[in-house]
Amino acid sequence: MRDRIPAPVLFVLGGTSMYAGAALAVGLFDLLSPAAVAVLRIVGAALVLLVWRRPGADAWRIGRLAAAVAFGLATAGMNIAFYEAIARLPLGTAVALEFCGPVAVAALASRRARDVAAVALAAVGVALIADVRWSGSPSGVLWALTAAALWAAYIVLGKRIASGGNGVDDMTVGFTLAAVALLPLLMVDERALPALAEPRVLLIGFGVGVLSSALPYVLDQVVLRRLGQARFAVLLALLPATATVVGLVGLGQVPGVLESLGIVAVVIAVGLRSRDGDTPIAAQQVPAGRYGPREKAPGAG
Repeated sequence: MRDRIPAPVLFVLGGTSMYAGAALAVGLFDLLSPAAVAVLRIVGAALVLLVWRRPGADAWRIGRLAAAVAFGLATAGMNIAFYEAIARLPLGTAVALEFCGPVAVAALASRRARDVAAVALAAVGVALIADVRWSGSPSGVLWALTAAALWAAYIVLGKRIASGGNGVDDMTVGFTLAAVALLPLLMVDERALPALAEPRVLLIGFGVGVLSSALPYVLDQVVLRRLGQARFAVLLALLPATATVVGLVGLGQVPGVLESLGIVAVVIAVGLRSRDGDTPIAAQQVPAGRYGPREKAPGAG
């Protein structure tokens, strides 16, 4: 059933979950620093994944550990940088700046004029939807650009661990070690310890981790295995469109003319992107016990 669901649909489901988690996270900014909320997010995701996956000893060996740790730290750093950015800049500005990362990945991975045009159109759509405003603090812009760079690293490293055939297990290990490494950030936030003594805060933080990290990133692994990294980067442009739809349905936020044009531009860009210019993981055999000894990896055919 998972293989029959189109990759863009899986991606939109993950994006919807991510924005539901973001709504919960905003409610914590009055109690915790953005960095502390991001740490709670990665801790919550790691706990859920550890209980679900319980990666074996092979997942903790040096050969796989380096890539897993790099992915976990890039993901956690991306979350921290983005939360710090939206604490200083309008959300639209931060989102638009952050999209410099995935758009750059798609442009670098492309070799066809059609693909370059699709990336350019997606970038225009993102700018229209986000309603970019170049106001705000310099530190906010720096945080947003840092998030963009780490988002690009997330795509590249995510493809690498997905290609190994054990993407979710390696993601679990990476998230776990990143959570341990970043726990000291909670200690330096003077508001964190009193707030974390409240069960409600812990529960919300856990929910943020599940909705914003665990579920969407697991779906990302599925999509990455079925598509090349360039197509995945273009699909990321669907996130602002998804956010606009969630705002319309859930919050009654009616998009303006520019936002509507941006949604149309993004949809066209995704359709324009060629399907034969990437290198999905094809005909890769998956170890017995995961999908069966004779079954191919998801998306292999």
